[in-house]
Amino acid sequence: MADVMVMKEIQETAERLGIDLASVDLDAIRLPPGQDFGIVSDDEDLHQGDDVELDTGFGNIIIVDNLPVVPREKFEKLEGVIRKIYSQIGLIKDDGLWMPIDPQTQKTVGYCFIEFNTPLEAELAREKTNGYKLDRSHIFAVNMFDEFDMFMKVPDEWAPPESKPYTPGENLQQWLTDEKARDQFVIRAGSDTEVLWNDARHLKPEPVYKRAFWTESFVQWSPLGTYLATVHRQGAAVWGGASTFNRLMRYAHPQVKLIDFSPGERYLVTYSSHEPSNPRDANRVVINIFDVRTGKVMRDFKGSADEFAIGGTGGVTGVSWPVFRWAGRKEDKYFARIGKNIISVYETETFSLIDKKSLKIENVVDFSWSPTDPILSIVVPELGDHPARVSLMQIPSRDELRQKNLFSVSDCTMYWQSNGDYLAVKVDRYTKTKRSTYTGFELFRIRERDIPIEVFELENKNDKIIAFAWEPKGHRFAVIHGDNPRPDISFYSMRSANNMDKVKKLTTLKGKQANALFWSPAGRYIILAGLKGFNGQLEFYNVDELETMAIAEHFMATDIEWDPTGRYVATAVTSVHEMENGFNIWSFNGKLLYRILKDHFFQFLWRPRPPSFLSPEKEEEIAKNLKKYSKKYEAEDQDVSLLLSEQDREKRRMLKDEWEKWLNEWKRLHEEEKLERQKLRDGEASDEEEEYEAKEVEVEEILDVTEEVLSFEE
Repeated sequence: MADVMVMKEIQETAERLGIDLASVDLDAIRLPPGQDFGIVSDDEDLHQGDDVELDTGFGNIIIVDNLPVVPREKFEKLEGVIRKIYSQIGLIKDDGLWMPIDPQTQKTVGYCFIEFNTPLEAELAREKTNGYKLDRSHIFAVNMFDEFDMFMKVPDEWAPPESKPYTPGENLQQWLTDEKARDQFVIRAGSDTEVLWNDARHLKPEPVYKRAFWTESFVQWSPLGTYLATVHRQGAAVWGGASTFNRLMRYAHPQVKLIDFSPGERYLVTYSSHEPSNPRDANRVVINIFDVRTGKVMRDFKGSADEFAIGGTGGVTGVSWPVFRWAGRKEDKYFARIGKNIISVYETETFSLIDKKSLKIENVVDFSWSPTDPILSIVVPELGDHPARVSLMQIPSRDELRQKNLFSVSDCTMYWQSNGDYLAVKVDRYTKTKRSTYTGFELFRIRERDIPIEVFELENKNDKIIAFAWEPKGHRFAVIHGDNPRPDISFYSMRSANNMDKVKKLTTLKGKQANALFWSPAGRYIILAGLKGFNGQLEFYNVDELETMAIAEHFMATDIEWDPTGRYVATAVTSVHEMENGFNIWSFNGKLLYRILKDHFFQFLWRPRPPSFLSPEKEEEIAKNLKKYSKKYEAEDQDVSLLLSEQDREKRRMLKDEWEKWLNEWKRLHEEEKLERQKLRDGEASDEEEEYEAKEVEVEEILDVTEEVLSFEE
């Protein structure tokens, strides 16, 4: 449109000056140097905004140093050896191997350049052959060609870095000081990503920050709520701030697909998968671990997808995610990954293996960290005469704290309680005939002496286990079980009346439309949810009182998430369904507070809160004196309630005024049309219905005429 306007102005100017544009060669016009006469260049935007970091285009070339120096007659033999080594790793381009020759000696100079088909193959070649021992005297030193320029720029003399004055940063926890003690959440719908306050008192969300095309795939909060991460083709970024969301750091990782934070938010793990040149090869996986604050890569891991596909569930292209699992403390001291017959445990001080070696565990299939302690729970399956095994191992000492052998095992699944007090291992066992399975639980009491283990089975051990969930920060757990369309839900406690080490059954709810369990983060309350086939059935249950608080429905709900305080619950219908996209906000006891509909709704995520600084004793004291503290908030609630009531009255008043305005306008028009009505009524002026006399008038009308000739026989 702008181009059309400029051309129109040129034509008008030419007409005013009497110039025939058809006879002018516009392409031949040259402006004086440094002059633009107010005409902006088409590529002016290239000179604006951020500086673009250009790719040198040599990422697929490596330099192999420490080669033998040979005369021309041995040149072909050496080239053949090098080509044989590197063609096993990737596809070398035509004329992609070049060994320089000294023109004076006519010998090679001890290094060569190799150009691969892709940068990934070049990186793999460096990784696999750097340090390769050709013979005693020749050990390869392999570098990327792109890095050569960087090495050449290193100054001959060291100079101390320039010190910059300290400038205090923003308070990234400012949102926690909200006077109304509200929580934030982020939503993605269409191309927009939006952060909002949950203003439940006013029965609506309050906008905080909104941005179109903020991310190219998904967003993710950091575990303590400090950062919001976005994902892009060039890498990931984190955002935060005191009053808005500023970009705090970028992490370069092309084609990143997945990200994961360490529990203490110190590190960010990014993952990408790349297709190989040879379709028979597995995808090439690149994993980087960044320091969140500095953006520095602390360690990278590269290999085929097969190397990262062992253990766990989920992920993409066969890779389990997260590949690296972090020990559950905020210090972010240890992380680990599973491999074939090994578990590799790393420490973040040097980002190397503990004791420089992995744990060798034959046939290991899964492991999990305690949420609070550096303790690994490890599962080894049953093979031949060797029973299945569940063991607990202390890190970094590698001491085995407890072990349990299990027989006739089909499968094992581990569930840690959030405080690390208990570990439940669901064990599916074969019956004697080996034709079917039944399920039991091995319950580990981690905090007690010698870690006692209790074998626990349901009253009907043949019941199918649909869901299991520990109460956060508590001692109870819930199980959905049964083979009927309406299964049963049972609640148990790890504490018995006489304080014996025995599981106590609390109650069983019969025939419920539920297939998922969602405990409040504070415990006590739970939502018994019927998702997918049950179409969003919700039952809000109080486990302390063993009573149902409310039964509701969010039709076609796909996601349920408690806010971090346990006061509110969000249920959402995402874009997996074409209709009813959006989210509902409920109170903890099942009262629907407000509903927001959003087309193409993708994500709803509450902003996590960091752990409280209050000691358990202080929290207990506050709970005892809650009435004293609650008076202030009750008064505020009453003020809000009055305000909402006044707003409702004002809304009704406005509706009444609109109605009366419309009615008066109708009466005015009615009066203006009175003469016209008189004409149509043969002079009758009255509009009152009772003054009219009803008359019946018969009107004859010929509908059809047919003619028929009849013949008469004599």
